[in-house]
Amino acid sequence: MTSADRLLPAEARARPGSPLRLRPKASASLILIDRSHPSPHVLVGRRGSGHAFMPDLYVFPGGRRDQRDHALPFAQDLNPTVMDLLLRRCPPSMGASGARALALAALRELYEETGLLLGAASLSETPYRPDLSSLRFVARAVTPPGAVRRFDNRFFATFVDEASIDLQSLRESDELSDFRWLDLAALDSVRLPEIVAVVARDLKISLESDPSLPFGSDVYTYSNRNGQFLRSRL
Repeated sequence: MTSADRLLPAEARARPGSPLRLRPKASASLILIDRSHPSPHVLVGRRGSGHAFMPDLYVFPGGRRDQRDHALPFAQDLNPTVMDLLLRRCPPSMGASGARALALAALRELYEETGLLLGAASLSETPYRPDLSSLRFVARAVTPPGAVRRFDNRFFATFVDEASIDLQSLRESDELSDFRWLDLAALDSVRLPEIVAVVARDLKISLESDPSLPFGSDVYTYSNRNGQFLRSRL
């Protein structure tokens, strides 16, 4: 087993003889940070046992970017520094609209999977226009070849208090259940995919360096080459 394979739980690896050249799909996740504790906590939920990709593991809310995400309305745009970071090492064709669509996908998935909204207590505002201005871009990870699903995932992060999130709206869905506020100092308390644990550990380091998590904080990228796991700064 290569080091890249170890980033995948056994259930997420393709069976022998399965196609290994799946093209990664653009996706995004949102890490909600609760800084009301001595050590920051982040929201994770358990994926159902029927999922083909990472069943029964705890993950951050998120999912694949859809075409509709390009047209979703928003109240305030991403911080310019975040936009610049998102566009680095990306084809020019993605452009600002494609980068923004990743952030909007993360917020759409957050609502669909948890019932939580960014910057609003309800959907009474029509159309709902989320505020993207508090989002930080903290990581990018590409699923190694050999998985039953492959994603080119961007991880965004924001503070619960800064983003005006009403946690009373938190509810389980078909995608995620058994929500936990995971202490970044105790990541082994739930079963995480290795890549989620890696992202969480690097986020912990960034928060220790500066608890405000500036918009220009280090962004880590995770990929693999010739079966070897690669971690670098963007």
